[in-house]
Amino acid sequence: MKRKISFILFVVVLVISGDQNLFGAALDSGDKPRNIILFIGDGMSVPQRMVAEEFSRALGGEALAMNTLPNHAMTRTYSATSLVTDSAAAATAIACGQKTFNGALGVDKNSNPIASSMEIAREAGKKTGLVTSVTINHATPAGFYAHRTHRSMIYEIGLDLISSSFDLFLGGGLNKANEKTSSPEYRGNLYQLAQNAGYIVKEGRAGFDELVDVESEKSKIWWRGCEEALPYAIDSKSSDIPRLPELTRFALDFLEKKSVADGNGFFLMVEGGRIDWAGHANEAATNLRDLLELDEAVKVALDFQFRNPDTLIIVTGDHETGGMSMGFAATGYAFYMERLASQTCSTEAFERRYKELKKHEGVSFEDAAKLLEECYGFKFSGDEASDPMVLNSQDIESLKRHYAEGGLADKARRIMQTKAGVGWTSSSHTGLPALTTSIGPGSEKFTGLLDNTDIAKIIKSFFVP
Repeated sequence: MKRKISFILFVVVLVISGDQNLFGAALDSGDKPRNIILFIGDGMSVPQRMVAEEFSRALGGEALAMNTLPNHAMTRTYSATSLVTDSAAAATAIACGQKTFNGALGVDKNSNPIASSMEIAREAGKKTGLVTSVTINHATPAGFYAHRTHRSMIYEIGLDLISSSFDLFLGGGLNKANEKTSSPEYRGNLYQLAQNAGYIVKEGRAGFDELVDVESEKSKIWWRGCEEALPYAIDSKSSDIPRLPELTRFALDFLEKKSVADGNGFFLMVEGGRIDWAGHANEAATNLRDLLELDEAVKVALDFQFRNPDTLIIVTGDHETGGMSMGFAATGYAFYMERLASQTCSTEAFERRYKELKKHEGVSFEDAAKLLEECYGFKFSGDEASDPMVLNSQDIESLKRHYAEGGLADKARRIMQTKAGVGWTSSSHTGLPALTTSIGPGSEKFTGLLDNTDIAKIIKSFFVP
C-alpha cells in the first residue's frame, strides 16, 4: 500500500510540475543523471503497451506507469540486414549504438567488437547490473556484455558475462553452463568459473533470501531463479521465485549501496523477456500479464527516483512481436479486454496439464472441458447472450474435434483471442517501431523520432567528461 501511495503521489506531482522535477527545480537540459535505469520489453511495441493499458483499465486499474512518463519517442528498430530485426541485433543497437546483422551480439556489421553503454559506464566508475525474466545469456541482456558473431554461441556468451565483471546479474539460468563438447573455448562449468572470478552465485528463493546479508560494497552477485527462464507471470502463483518487481527493488538497493562510497551512481537494465515469447505464441492474456509485471517494476524504479531525482528512467522495446492489433474481424469495432481476465494460466501451462491428464485411462472430452473451464473460463452451458464466456455450438464442436485429432490447446487459445477481440498478423517479429518513454535528467533527449541506436549514443554521452 505504501508503494502504491508513493506512485500515485509521484504521478500527481508530475502532472502539476510539467517539465520540472519532483522538488520543483527546472530540469537543465545539460544535466547528466547519476543513475540510469533502462527497461526493455522484449517484443513490446506500441500495440502491446496500449492493449495492456486497456486491459489494466478493464480490471479497474490505472494507466501504465511507463505510459505516464513525460518524454516520448517513436523508435525505429530495423537491423543492418533487415527491416525486421531479431532480438540480438536489436539488443546490440540499443546497448552499443550501432546497427548489426541479425543474430549478432556486440559486434558491428563487419563483426568488429563494439563497446556497450554499460561497459563504458563500468569504465567510468558506475556500478552495473542486469535483470531479466529469461535466461541471463539470452539475446537482450547479452547485448550489453557479449561480443559474438551469433547468439547461438551460448557457452562463449557465458564466458563474456563473467569477463564483463558487471556487479549484478539476476534472472533465469544460464543455458549450456557446462557445455563440454561443442565449444573450443570450454574452460569448465560457468557457474564455477563465476565463483572463481569473485561472484556470489545463488539459486532459487532460498538463495535469493541469503543475498540480503551480503555486503554489497565488496560483492558481485549472480542469482538465478531456475535453470531456464522464470515462469510466465500468469503461471506464478506463489512467492517461490522472486518476480521482476522484487528483483528490481533488490537490484536498486544493492547497486545504490555499492555506489555510495565513490558517489558515481549506477546503470541498471531490466528486461521483460517473456513478453516476446507470449507474442510468438499469439497469446494475449499471457503477454499482457508479463507486460503488467514489467510495469510494476517500472513503478519500483519511479519510487526510487522519487527519493533520488538524479536518476534517469528509460522504457523501450527492442521490436514488436506477433503483429498484435486492438481489434479483430469477428468482433467488429468491439474490444473486450476484460474477458482475458478469465484466463488463469498460459497455454503452455495448459498444454502440460492436458498432457498429464491424457496419461490416465478413461479420460473423456468432459474431463478436458473441466480443465478448459478452469484455465480459460469457458462455459459449456448457459446463455450466450448474457454471458460472453459461454461457448457456442460451433466452438464446442471444434474443441471436440481438436480433442480427438490434436491441437486442443491451440484451438482454446484462438477462441480466447476471438472473444477478446485481439488480432495477430504473425508468429514472428514485425518491423513496427517501438515506443520509448523517459523521465529524469537528460530525458528530454529521448523525444521525437529516434533510431534504436540513439538510445545507446545518448546514454554514452552522459559518460563523457
